[in-house]
Amino acid sequence: MNELFQDTGSEQRVGPPPESYKVQLEGVFEGPMDLLVHLIRKNEMDIYDIPVALITDQYLAYLELMQAMSVDLAGDFLVMAATLTQLKSKMLLPIHEDEPEEEDPRSALTRPLLEYMQMKSAAELLAERNLLGHDIFTRKPDTEDYLAVGEEEMIKVGLFELIDAFQRIIANVSPEEKMAFTADSISVKDRITEIVDVLEAKGSVTFTELFESAATKSDIIVTFLAILEMVKLCLIRVAQHVQTGIIRLFYQ
Repeated sequence: MNELFQDTGSEQRVGPPPESYKVQLEGVFEGPMDLLVHLIRKNEMDIYDIPVALITDQYLAYLELMQAMSVDLAGDFLVMAATLTQLKSKMLLPIHEDEPEEEDPRSALTRPLLEYMQMKSAAELLAERNLLGHDIFTRKPDTEDYLAVGEEEMIKVGLFELIDAFQRIIANVSPEEKMAFTADSISVKDRITEIVDVLEAKGSVTFTELFESAATKSDIIVTFLAILEMVKLCLIRVAQHVQTGIIRLFYQ
């Protein structure tokens, strides 16, 4: 497996965590379509004019990072990677003037994306209601997507927003530092215990608070995997402040 993760021209080398620890994400976090939607929104792309080469490269970079950290991906992610790579190849083929005009190859990606976004939007609306009978709904007093912290508005964070935050933290570590998991390295399970102790004392912490300024790449990756595992185990909820973008972890 290639351990190089490259994004916007910067290189970060990551390696497998100790004890071959794997985080199973299926059924907990989003799937490949959510990653595409995340990339489109992050890059402020027009869904009808997607730069296929760029979004393919970024998609593969996310997969490479998750695989390097031993995050176990569902097969759907790899199928989408193959689809994007094939579409990228088609877009690179030269167009001859004497050939009949064909449908934009990107429509094979745009159509399912639009359908998925519509279905997800409808599902989110239904998730905000309680089913009382066959055709009777009522709104919940609070939704899982938003958390009230004083007068601040928080929105639930997904896997890919966490990866973006993780990338910003690990980018501050010297690129010359190599991954070195030793016998003295803390395990993911031990790091979960430490985070639980912090949250029991404080109730909530910001994402960056869990990463010490002097932390090594090994420590940063173990902490990130511990956070993913805690979300899977429903030990914490992760939310982002709408105005500032600060990510905060809440103990459940």
